[in-house]
Amino acid sequence: MTMTVLPQEIQGEVLITGAGVSGAGCARMLAELGVSVTVADDDETARLRLAEAVSVKHLCVAQARARLRDFQLVVTSPGWNPRTAVLADAHAAGIPVIGDVELAWRLDQAGVFGEPHTWVAITGTNGKTTTTAMTTAMLQAGGLAAASVGNIGVAIGDALQAPERIDVLVAELSSFQLHWSHSLRPAVGCVLNIADDHIDWHGSFLEYAGAKAKALLAEVAVFGADDPAVVAQVQQLEASRQLSDTRKVGFTLGKPGADQLGIVDKQLVDNAFAADEVLASATGISPAGPAGQLDALAAAAIARALGVSGEAIATALANFEVAGHRGQIVHEHGGVTFVDNSKATNPHAADAAMRGLDSIIWIAGGQLKDADVSELVRTHAAQIKHAVLLGVDKQLLADALRDVRPDLPITLIQSSDPEEAMTDAVRAAADTMAAGDVVLLAPAAASLDMYTGMGQRGDMFAAAARAIAS
Repeated sequence: MTMTVLPQEIQGEVLITGAGVSGAGCARMLAELGVSVTVADDDETARLRLAEAVSVKHLCVAQARARLRDFQLVVTSPGWNPRTAVLADAHAAGIPVIGDVELAWRLDQAGVFGEPHTWVAITGTNGKTTTTAMTTAMLQAGGLAAASVGNIGVAIGDALQAPERIDVLVAELSSFQLHWSHSLRPAVGCVLNIADDHIDWHGSFLEYAGAKAKALLAEVAVFGADDPAVVAQVQQLEASRQLSDTRKVGFTLGKPGADQLGIVDKQLVDNAFAADEVLASATGISPAGPAGQLDALAAAAIARALGVSGEAIATALANFEVAGHRGQIVHEHGGVTFVDNSKATNPHAADAAMRGLDSIIWIAGGQLKDADVSELVRTHAAQIKHAVLLGVDKQLLADALRDVRPDLPITLIQSSDPEEAMTDAVRAAADTMAAGDVVLLAPAAASLDMYTGMGQRGDMFAAAARAIAS
């Protein structure tokens, strides 16, 4: 680590709210820089463990609230929403509140870790992880020392302090992290899509969308030109002149216009950094279908902004395999394809999973969390051959489907045992499947009513598919 003068606001007493993974990482990084750190958390075990490991002071949250005037800066963990009392008090007292990403950015820009790194910020309601991994693969194929950081890959602090320098940080960022980022201006920022999510944390869709849009405050802004909510955010930022020094690059499933990447004759085409240059095939991308193509276009736009050749992009895409539960083909039998998109935990993600498919046996259900599924089922009801529904909100999905397609065969799985329920669901799908069908697990709902997480749900689907359809 290159020692230099710390930013002024980080030279005084710093309060870190949260003793979890994010808070611990920030505490460790600041303590190593000689900053006086206090950690606040009501989980006494977690904060004692951290205090012992990093040698920082610690308080419960009530004590921190009472002593707020002692601190010059508050660094909060992403899960703490703006209405949390200690954060609201700090804001009212004029004490800056920033997040883990903003902290890392400020330290990096100050030269604490040597020459400032190149940052890429990727966000969106869905597709962040795949796009981040694709982008990193393209940059590495182009000869750049890049790594996925943030919510996947390496923690940002660890990447900044890596013994072998990582030049390009490809950061998957949540709306929470972006909310608490105030001066972040990456080399390339990307917003893939925006749909209802995390409204309880942000307070409204407008606040959520505005947080996502912060990623566009970059030297090059890459955005989903087919997504009306994203386009609306771009227009708002343009109207307020916040993008006056930003190059804007869109990506679309259609033919690309000026300053866009798109698809022509089943090829990814760059009409932003070149004149209709063919980069790679739009077929055979993992994950399959429009969702994978959009992720690839976004990643390619980022890579092109950083000077990567079309050849390197094509090589990266040819070798890329999507991470688990994000549209993986987990089994094929008798002309039927089984696709695990357990990560589709909201209607927007399920919509993306269904696009481009003709005959779907849809396995869905779980915790809808008050999400509206009416548009999803209206859009895709004609493609669904058979719906197999499980989980706590299965009846809500069934009712929505019957409103649109009264004739649609629907099977309701009654078991609440996770393995038994998924086995019954796949068996019901197998009873009606025929060559050309896709048995698609895209629940449009969270998993915690029955499963330990979306990973277990997807693993059980894959195992059942291989056992039953063989």
